[in-house]
Amino acid sequence: MFLFFDPPGHGHAVWESSCSTPWRIVGPLSFTNPEAVPESTHKPFIVMTAAKPNQAARINGQFCLLSVCWRLGHKYVQRAWSEHLEGPWTWELTPLIPLGEAGTFDEQHVDAVSGYYFPERNEILYFYMGYPAAAQRRPFSPYGAAQGVAVERVESSRSIVRKLGEILPPAPIAGHWASGWVGGLQLLPGTTHRWIGLVNASPTAPYPTDTSVTREEPAPSLGGFAFCDEEWPIGNWRWCDDPIEYVDNIPASALASGEGVNFWRHHLFVNHNGEAALLYNSGPYGQEQLFMKHVSERSLQAVGPIGS
Repeated sequence: MFLFFDPPGHGHAVWESSCSTPWRIVGPLSFTNPEAVPESTHKPFIVMTAAKPNQAARINGQFCLLSVCWRLGHKYVQRAWSEHLEGPWTWELTPLIPLGEAGTFDEQHVDAVSGYYFPERNEILYFYMGYPAAAQRRPFSPYGAAQGVAVERVESSRSIVRKLGEILPPAPIAGHWASGWVGGLQLLPGTTHRWIGLVNASPTAPYPTDTSVTREEPAPSLGGFAFCDEEWPIGNWRWCDDPIEYVDNIPASALASGEGVNFWRHHLFVNHNGEAALLYNSGPYGQEQLFMKHVSERSLQAVGPIGS
């Protein structure tokens, strides 16, 4: 398991089924050339095979790590490679997904990246959270982050990542659970729908006059689904009406264990029997912990079963 683990912003853990607490944190990720990222990096994500949930893709004999890096107050995405999931990883020397041009939805930050390899097309789709620096033309939340997508054809030499723009801006419906800002996306194959997106989002719109530490992602962060029926999932995404859970509906037992305020960084595991478990962060700002819950058929009712 690769973790948003602070400090230093990244880490990994291994499952040891013989132990009473099976997940063991190994420590931070290791890099052969850490100087390639002069500031910090966080939110690591391993590129997955699109049609096989949670299977790390091996591309030209190597695994691919994406991570969000900081430079001069802005976030961007950089990539590293390794022959082994445990590393060490070697950074590429230039950003994979840089900031957008002036006025675009990703001018301020490129964040919360995920990546999916389509071997039949020999292409990688990158989903990411773009923050604008200037107001966007939207019915609601002109300063809210949106979900964007970029594509790369895998070549033996240095290839070019091409941005395709927004695919999930804040929902244009007042009060919708995703009408404020949109975070990261996990892509999953579906059965009722061709593709399912597990997404972080919020009904609360950011405002440029807000000076709080949470101004770009005001609470509550919620987890929920969107879906796409296109073979190539770069457009025509639609939101589900409700999130998986509202913060106000957290059971007392979960509140006692530390949940509350927000749900972050949702990730769904599906085993070979079709059983699903949801991992997510929750808790007060700066004190978030990792939680897991089993996902019922009712939770997936709006999008249908996950494919495998």
